[in-house]
Amino acid sequence: MERGTGWNISFAGCGFTSIYYVGACSCFLEQAPHLVQGASKISGASSGSVIAAVLTIGMPLERYCKNLMSMAREARKRKLGPLHPSFNLLKMVRDSMEHDLPADAHLRASGRLCVSLTRVSDGKNVLVSEFDSKEELIQRYVDGALSNNMPHFDLKNTIIVCPFSGESDVCPRESTLNFHEYHQNNASIQFNTNNLHRVIMSFLPPEPEVMAEMCQNGYMDALRFLREN
Repeated sequence: MERGTGWNISFAGCGFTSIYYVGACSCFLEQAPHLVQGASKISGASSGSVIAAVLTIGMPLERYCKNLMSMAREARKRKLGPLHPSFNLLKMVRDSMEHDLPADAHLRASGRLCVSLTRVSDGKNVLVSEFDSKEELIQRYVDGALSNNMPHFDLKNTIIVCPFSGESDVCPRESTLNFHEYHQNNASIQFNTNNLHRVIMSFLPPEPEVMAEMCQNGYMDALRFLREN
């Protein structure tokens, strides 16, 4: 990252593996809070937009973590997990956001939080950063649930955070070299067994111990990024 210029932070959509972001963001806030406080834009798609909102608005990460673990626990109760007809993940996220977001969340987020959306008329990706009400802010998350997976900016210095190993700035590193990558909506994902497991866990949440390990990995990967930059 070039010093002396502005920067953004971008979070990929990743379902239940977004517990990785709790660790990464905890590291940023503890070790280099200026990265979050001074970021021009903090963006996200799908589940990535929720952690982006948490950072932008200043909500406690502990609350986000508790909500995510609760949703994962509810999903594990069903044989098909979140694919079970009785499980409505978007409703659970909406309810938690309505309960936890402060009344002035839209004022804190406008101009700084960017939510990645897919425009219905032509299927093109757009970034929304102005919100007139708390309800609109929540609705934008719902609208963007299946949107561009990795929003990016024209600004050169964008810190990309992703729980899948690949070319992102903060991401897991594999012990073996792998030159085969899959690019999905701006997100770079390597072809390897570990990433296959991570993709599965993004839809089917693992046990709490595994999610705790993913959270710890997020912290250590973010710490490595800070030390190298």
